[in-house]
Amino acid sequence: MAVVAQYDCFLADEAATLNLGQALAAHLAAPLVVWLEGDLGAGKTTLVRGLLRGLGHHGAVKSPTYALVESYRPPNNSMEINHFDLYRFTHPDEWVDAGLDELFHPEAVCLIEWPQQGGSHVPAADLRLALSHAEPGRQLTLSAHSAHAAACLHPLDLSIWQK
Repeated sequence: MAVVAQYDCFLADEAATLNLGQALAAHLAAPLVVWLEGDLGAGKTTLVRGLLRGLGHHGAVKSPTYALVESYRPPNNSMEINHFDLYRFTHPDEWVDAGLDELFHPEAVCLIEWPQQGGSHVPAADLRLALSHAEPGRQLTLSAHSAHAAACLHPLDLSIWQK
């Protein structure tokens, strides 16, 4: 996957992670495939929670570890947000068995935690968000792999999160 644009940010705490998610939400446009990468506890679901809050969702946002996917239709928005968590996959073919391809359509933004667990079945990322522990907070690398994803990132003012 060629990188079209890349940014590095430092997220000092959970509030910063939520705030970055909210800021990113304002610029997302479907269709978009977003890979969320990082160890357990790195902040992937927290980032998704911020993104959904930024889109106007006020309900609970939980990790779809057991359900595999949680879908949201934020108010006043035509996009469908599909949040996948493939952590529990024991074989990539579970992607096919679960029929997850059906959730990828022109009005969908698909956020995929643990994409490597789905192997070649998982659609290529337009945008990769890689989180890693960097005490006392987290390091986030945002990598656009399509012109569409780069256009989503371009208007963001990431300077407040850069160290």
